[in-house]
Amino acid sequence: MTSTAPEKTLPDKAPAPVSEIELSIGGMTCASCAARIEKKLNRMDGVTATVNFATEKAKISYPDGIEVADLITTVEKTGYTAAEPPPPTPPGGDGEVRSAPPVADNEPLSLRQRLFTSLALSVPVVLMAMVPALQFDNWQWLSLTLAAPVVVWGAFPFHRAAWTNARHGAATMDTLVSIGTLAALGWSLWALFFGHAGMPGMRHGFEFTISRSDGSSSIYLEAAAGVTTFILAGRYLEARSKRKAGAALRALLELGAKDVSVLRGGTEVRIPVAQLAVGDRFVVRPGEKIATDGTVVEGASAVDASMLTGESVPVDVGVGDAVTGATVNAGGRLVVEATRVGADTQLARMAKLVEDAQNGKAEVQRLADRISGVFVPAVLLIAAATLGAWLGVTGDATAAFTAAVAVLIIACPCALGLATPTALMVGTGRGAQLGILIKGPEVLESTRRVDTVVLDKTGTVTTGRMQLQDVFTAPDVDEGELLRLAGALEHASEHPIAQAIAAGAIERAGSLPVPENFENVAGLGVQGVVDGHAVLVGREKLLKEWVIELPRELAEAKAAAEAEGRTAVAVAWDGKARGVLTVADAIKETSAEAVAELRRLGLKPVLLTGDNQLVAQSVARAVGIDEVIAEVLPQDKVDVVKRLQNEGRTVAMVGDGVNDAAALATADLGLAMGTGTDAAIEAGDLTLVRGDLRVAADAIRLSRKTLATIKGNLFWAFGYNIAALPLAAFGMLNPMIAGAAMAFSSVFVVTNSLRLRSFR
Repeated sequence: MTSTAPEKTLPDKAPAPVSEIELSIGGMTCASCAARIEKKLNRMDGVTATVNFATEKAKISYPDGIEVADLITTVEKTGYTAAEPPPPTPPGGDGEVRSAPPVADNEPLSLRQRLFTSLALSVPVVLMAMVPALQFDNWQWLSLTLAAPVVVWGAFPFHRAAWTNARHGAATMDTLVSIGTLAALGWSLWALFFGHAGMPGMRHGFEFTISRSDGSSSIYLEAAAGVTTFILAGRYLEARSKRKAGAALRALLELGAKDVSVLRGGTEVRIPVAQLAVGDRFVVRPGEKIATDGTVVEGASAVDASMLTGESVPVDVGVGDAVTGATVNAGGRLVVEATRVGADTQLARMAKLVEDAQNGKAEVQRLADRISGVFVPAVLLIAAATLGAWLGVTGDATAAFTAAVAVLIIACPCALGLATPTALMVGTGRGAQLGILIKGPEVLESTRRVDTVVLDKTGTVTTGRMQLQDVFTAPDVDEGELLRLAGALEHASEHPIAQAIAAGAIERAGSLPVPENFENVAGLGVQGVVDGHAVLVGREKLLKEWVIELPRELAEAKAAAEAEGRTAVAVAWDGKARGVLTVADAIKETSAEAVAELRRLGLKPVLLTGDNQLVAQSVARAVGIDEVIAEVLPQDKVDVVKRLQNEGRTVAMVGDGVNDAAALATADLGLAMGTGTDAAIEAGDLTLVRGDLRVAADAIRLSRKTLATIKGNLFWAFGYNIAALPLAAFGMLNPMIAGAAMAFSSVFVVTNSLRLRSFR
């Protein structure tokens, strides 16, 4: 029965609250392990999981109604272990916060023991098999004595993982290794005990390819022991390289101070940093690290932020200036009031951004994961087909068996699983060291397509602060005197232009006298008495009210400055015009160099600003930008980005203010200056910790290089497997050579990724 009544529109259901957690995963040995865990978790209702083989972590979003214990149980049912991150340990009785005991990382140690023992036992086995001169009577029994512990004990992690996976109806790389090495050992045992291979005086040569022979007199102990040793070596080098790849993040997390001198009741009390609270005031002496983000309330110094931002020049700070935790006080004593503590500090947020990026997956890696998920079962079928084909065509069981084992061993997809995560770990870690925070792998793919970069003017290309630029004086007027009298009057005003003149006067002329009868004339300027002189500082209109005219040379200087987009301020005293001061938002020293670098990367720069066209054109000319979009309201910046995108451009946006946040989010690639607001940083894809525009070019170069490394790794991993499988199936690879090649492919991928550590 159908109804013709119109459908009622149901109100949208409120989305179920979603929680996030990161679990440490144990027992993974290859990419297909990670793919299996990810698949099982994603089958749970409302669960979205990403499992990273390199970092051995699962990032999981799950709805209300699912407990963390359910997630852990699902992982364990898949045959692996999972654990929550340890909670922070409360302060001990002595007042110190004790960190949770470190989890013992015994895997590299266990691998090393197995590797070196297996190596010591395997070398004689391989030498005896390869060099007929070393094959004394009954040498084959010594080979068995040496090789058996390697295949049984040395390869035990592979056998255990293969058995666990088999119990769960799955096959991974360990299945291939375990079947291959046990089959080689089993064949050798049959030939030694039931065939002719155990007879005194048995000899055989070594070949890189597979040749036909009598199966009952052939042993493969050197292949079984050699493959095990090569794969253990690959795993060990992998583990070490993975630890190196994550070294930048660990170094970042260890940058912070461990304890701090807090002011309590006028006295200093030394406490662990973890006990600091927002509002606490603490002392930072020369050479000490600043414990947390805060504001200077007493003292002046220079702060070295090089370890956090990569900026080598110390920054001068005084009362009212913000300082960042983990930076070093290079000068005088400071008293700082904490404004952010714990996970809210810039250092903690940097570390979180880096870790999140390392745990993510680029689109190219998702393809690799899908392939590795079906790769192992496919290889088992290919091995079985190889065995059958050789038996059918040649009737030689030995050659058939050897080719099948070579297929099993050569095909391990380790390199596929390591291609993306290792490059990401190294690239994002190196970025963090240089003050570049990459939010996720998908960001890397955006940097390749970008062709236009929109630069917000204020705070990005310019400093965002008005500064005194030029001083023009009337004949017979001393510049120092002009600055002293004008600066004294402006120092009493809170207007940004007045503050810029006062700061410039102090810098160029020294200390300023105190004015008398100070008066702020709304919209025109200020007036008062300084050192007995009646002084006026402001617009030309203010001087005209006192019947004072600017002489021709000062009027021309004022007109020229205004034509360049600068603000001109007239100065008069004792009834006569004495000079003109020009003020402007100063262009950062590095902006022109940065724009040139962006052009070299193939990007077209566009200057975007709410300022008038004159000011915008002046700044654009100074830094080498041709395209200017001026007089744009904050809410219209998004429309500008969309318009450029509609023209077919792929747009990157660089900004730092609250009014840039929406445009940063709309752009194909958002680069937020870390010196800017939290809203901008949250909206950006890349965060540039320093306020230096050159870092934007560095960020794009690093992102592109990291993506190129990922693609190179995946090309090698795919190409290796595609090329090597037919060689093994057609009998052109000895199983031991196949094992060495497989181990080398994984080590190559990791080593290639580690080259990113040298990025400059």
